[in-house]
Amino acid sequence: MRSMSIRVTVFVRAPGICGSLGIQPQKSLCVSAAGAVVDGKIEGGKGAVREVRKKGVDGRVRRFEEIPHTGRNGWVNLVKFWREDRFRNLHKHMERTFNTLGPIYREKVGTVSSVNILLPSDISELFKSEGLHPRRMLLQPWATHREIRKHSKGVFLKNGEEWRADRLQLNKEVMMSAAVKRFLPLLDDVAGDFCRMLRARVEREGRGEEKKRSLTIDPCPDLFRFALEASCHVIYGERIGLFSSSPSLESQKFIWAVERMLATTPPLLYLPPGLLLRIGAPLWTQHATAWDHIFTHAEARIQRGYQRLSSSQAQGPPAGAAGGLYTGILGQLMEKGQLSLDLIKANITELMAGGVDTVCTVPLCVLAFSLSVSPLIPSSVQTAVPLQFALFELGRNPEVQERVRQQVRMSWAQAGGDPQKVLQGAPLLKGTIKEVLRLYPVGITVQRYPVRDIVLQNYHIPAGTMVQACLYPMGRSAQVFEDPLRFDPSRWSSSREEGQRGEGGGFRSLAFGFGARQCVGRRIAENEMQLLLMHILLSFHLSVPSSEDLKTTVTLILQPETPPRITFSKL
Repeated sequence: MRSMSIRVTVFVRAPGICGSLGIQPQKSLCVSAAGAVVDGKIEGGKGAVREVRKKGVDGRVRRFEEIPHTGRNGWVNLVKFWREDRFRNLHKHMERTFNTLGPIYREKVGTVSSVNILLPSDISELFKSEGLHPRRMLLQPWATHREIRKHSKGVFLKNGEEWRADRLQLNKEVMMSAAVKRFLPLLDDVAGDFCRMLRARVEREGRGEEKKRSLTIDPCPDLFRFALEASCHVIYGERIGLFSSSPSLESQKFIWAVERMLATTPPLLYLPPGLLLRIGAPLWTQHATAWDHIFTHAEARIQRGYQRLSSSQAQGPPAGAAGGLYTGILGQLMEKGQLSLDLIKANITELMAGGVDTVCTVPLCVLAFSLSVSPLIPSSVQTAVPLQFALFELGRNPEVQERVRQQVRMSWAQAGGDPQKVLQGAPLLKGTIKEVLRLYPVGITVQRYPVRDIVLQNYHIPAGTMVQACLYPMGRSAQVFEDPLRFDPSRWSSSREEGQRGEGGGFRSLAFGFGARQCVGRRIAENEMQLLLMHILLSFHLSVPSSEDLKTTVTLILQPETPPRITFSKL
């Protein structure tokens, strides 16, 4: 009798996703996580899962070169990206590629290579290997500006122990619960002022009866001003007057500089800044000039903050002390004196610029296609763009909007005007933000370089490889989320989340990154957005002229191709 050799390919997948992502394995075993394969099933439970991640299902971890890929020639891929406009549609390209190749693939564009992953269980493995000093790709145009102007670099542009030392000091003022409690009233003031300004505009320009007037507008410019005003109030401890009908020349220059800096960053990612500097390229000149304005603005605010601190110390208790006025993150850093003035200026400036990414957008290193730069974007941008999507989704889902509003009203009545208590009593507000960022992540990837060799999907990943967790495809994957295209803030409720605490379950919401290097402005951005939605829902009913899905594009961040128009109707 002739013996037969049958080759069996084993696909390693996260729990419950056999045959997922559009792939139909032929004559192969589909494995959930890992363990011994017996009659097409895995035995051994979680311990076996961990063991197979180390050793592979068939006792052999597959080589790095065996990972499915989109083409070995990076320059050919780069030409395809340009010809097919894939950079602007990078999120869709990733989604299609996962559907074709499975939950892990390699991609090389130009000289930049990455391994892209989709499943929370794999992201969990990546997190375990990020080390004490997590590293991400450098935004070289920003770093070059600091070097030629001889400015210190802040945490956004540092790596290693130098990064860690600065980050630990900043965490105390921006991430800890005590710090959030101090700056929350400042954000609430700005959110309340924004809604008063919006109500006045609806009264002045709206249509309908006096008590039921409505106004349909593109709110993006106003949301951008809100994000900058709120971020500045928390960071500098003072307002900059962006809600005024005639903002100061200083404020107008600052807005121009932030917009110009964000607009000129993406094209500079493809070109060596040193060369552009030597030939005096206009693009580089515009970028550097924008950063110069941002630093000048920050320096003036820092000088005023230093003067206020000196004055308050001469007159009595130090600013920020018990019973004293909170003077913002800047005042706290100056008072404690743990960072030099140069480092305070560097970090405050980058925090201000990085705060913008919550409102509107997160920087994306397009050359490496999608690193997680959300921490590198101004918090104002991080806030404004997600707020656009939030208003749109609430407007086209009136039943969801009403459920959130009723919870906010009940919490508002019980909290006695305390904004922190209102937010604690209205978890659907936080769920709304998480749901928006699931469907429309500002930055479409989070990227890390593992400090040791790891195994993902039964493939060997060498230490130092750039690995990207792709947030847009993950957020819309039926293998990760039930009914993924449905807007459902209640999916993030504590009871439903408990059911997702399996392997990697804590890695389904990563819009602000993860671990020690998550977005340093996260707490500012999250609370900015929740407080503004709270005030808007208490004052207005939201609707949209069209409920069709928004078309999105990637520039420095994920944003609508055309800003959605929102109708604000007085309640």
